[in-house]
Amino acid sequence: MMTAEFSCIRGRFAPSPSGPLHFGSLVAAVGSYLHAKSQAGQWLVRIEDIDTPRTVPGADSEILRTLEQFGLHWDDSVVWQSQRLDLYQHYFEQFQRQQRLYGCQCNRARIAGLGGVYDGNCQTLRLSSGLDGPLAWRLHAVDVATEFTDLFAGAQQIPSALAAEDYIIKRRDGLFAYQWVVVIDDIEQRISEVIRGADLLQMTPRQQALCRAFGAPVPVYGHLPLAVTAPGHKLSKQNHATDIRRFAPAQSLTAALQFLGQPVPVDATRLSVAELLQFALAHWQNGAVPRQGEIQIDSFN
Repeated sequence: MMTAEFSCIRGRFAPSPSGPLHFGSLVAAVGSYLHAKSQAGQWLVRIEDIDTPRTVPGADSEILRTLEQFGLHWDDSVVWQSQRLDLYQHYFEQFQRQQRLYGCQCNRARIAGLGGVYDGNCQTLRLSSGLDGPLAWRLHAVDVATEFTDLFAGAQQIPSALAAEDYIIKRRDGLFAYQWVVVIDDIEQRISEVIRGADLLQMTPRQQALCRAFGAPVPVYGHLPLAVTAPGHKLSKQNHATDIRRFAPAQSLTAALQFLGQPVPVDATRLSVAELLQFALAHWQNGAVPRQGEIQIDSFN
């Protein structure tokens, strides 16, 4: 599984099935697709349904149909995280044997009282599931950097307290955490580049360190601006952002390209989705992607 280097360019789009795709989702899908495909690479789709309480029945099928409607056709089979629990458990037990994990009984209220960053309170208590009640499991933070270079935004820095935090990889309710499964999936699928929204930028050093802990190559990370309705208020499924299918596909795709700073043909309004994608692939420019973390939009919300 863990190869020494990447044999080819492989990007991915990994939506959560908590609702239909909205304009912000389309931006992430288009950005990841064009970056991989413009390099003659492969583009994969993964359904990140590990957080089962947030999963909406049928949303995964709707998401796949929407991607096809926009001409965003994936290579290889679609992967559902909910079908890979044995894989995540296998590596969890491996890290337990290696004493890289410890049980934690701290609740959210305590951590909120600390300012939101966990202080390592339980790392020496040797808590055990069953004997000490339901536990979350935390990973000892090792070699998590405070700086990294983003493909689009350049040099980035995260707070040292965040880099040093022992973070949860398995929740108290028994569900695996996003930080754990996303790295395992990227490694297993041989993902060489992770192009996604800027809301995940500060988690990148953790994921880079976890790749190294698995002995795996570290993907390139690039973060795209978030579409927001007001500063700090991103479009999201939780905020009931409008289903992108409510708008004409060519109009939405053109807007996504413009949002990403990419050129659009002068006759864009007369072109089909396939023709727009063909033009976009031929003219993709990394350096044109805006460097800011968010961009306010007045439509598609």
